[in-house]
Amino acid sequence: MKRSFFRKIGGYAFAIVFIITGWWLTAVVVNSPALPTPPATFDVLAENMSVLVPFFWTSAYRVVVSLVIGTALAVPIAQLCARSRVLDTLFAPVLYLLYPIPKVVLLPILLFLFGLADAPKIVLISLTVFFQVLVAVRDAVRAVPESALVSIRSLGGSAFDEYRHVILPATMPAVFTSLRIGVGTAIAVLFIAEAMAGSTGLGYFIMQSWSMVNYPRMFAGIIAMALLGVILYAVFDLAERLLTKWR
Repeated sequence: MKRSFFRKIGGYAFAIVFIITGWWLTAVVVNSPALPTPPATFDVLAENMSVLVPFFWTSAYRVVVSLVIGTALAVPIAQLCARSRVLDTLFAPVLYLLYPIPKVVLLPILLFLFGLADAPKIVLISLTVFFQVLVAVRDAVRAVPESALVSIRSLGGSAFDEYRHVILPATMPAVFTSLRIGVGTAIAVLFIAEAMAGSTGLGYFIMQSWSMVNYPRMFAGIIAMALLGVILYAVFDLAERLLTKWR
């Protein structure tokens, strides 16, 4: 176990060195103010830490709340649709029509309805996460073999036992997979929403730095937003390992 732990740490260390080296070499080759070197960026990152930290927590709050809302709504609806032929027949066409639509196009409407505060951003990201989790969980539940449910019933199990011992375990991996995938999408939507509307968050910080032609400051914001995505991805990966040990 210790060997596995140190191997994983070594892998992450190599990845960090590889990315920074590639970034540094690219900056030297391009030789453009728009692509500062890592040392220049890290200096500015340290200088702006007092500004970045509140913006980081604001963005983190918006993303985490959105992920929770989107998942909490999607999971039960997906399970109901997957287990009910009538509901699936009714709502499957709705899902097929709405899922491919980029949810970010709804931002102007949400801004008009909810203003420039947190609400439109949270609603927008929640919608994006909702459909991603809904599709993944629905397919996972539909893939559960009927024989597994029959086995529970033959042992005298109730509908709750079917859910607890079969459907829920079959759902969990799909939930975490869709969340890990959804983190990147959620961060991208967050950036667009914060860049277009509002005066807080990392997206606003990045675009403000860009408008000031302060590229090291802009890259400092990009690093902070990337760090947010990495932290959330790692949290979901760890949660999946802890909650799906049976795999």
